[in-house]
Amino acid sequence: MEIKVTLPDDVAEHANPGREALERLVIEGYRSGVLSHYQGSRLSAMSRLEFDAFLKARNVDEYAYGVEDFKADENTLRQLEGKGLI
Repeated sequence: MEIKVTLPDDVAEHANPGREALERLVIEGYRSGVLSHYQGSRLSAMSRLEFDAFLKARNVDEYAYGVEDFKADENTLRQLEGKGLI
């Protein structure tokens, strides 16, 4: 899905306003519980470890490893095992 947003001129002058807007969306979604850790990392195109560092750098420490995160990790593990990578 593609979402288009009109930014005020002063915000649009930032170095990377689209990325800034996305990061704020992900942070708020994660803090509010609307996005899981897994969803936040995927939406921000970061690995889970990169997303952890991203959150830590922004003093977001409400990390709660949930059932959805566990299931996603379990699925990834099975795929890697099926490919003989682990």
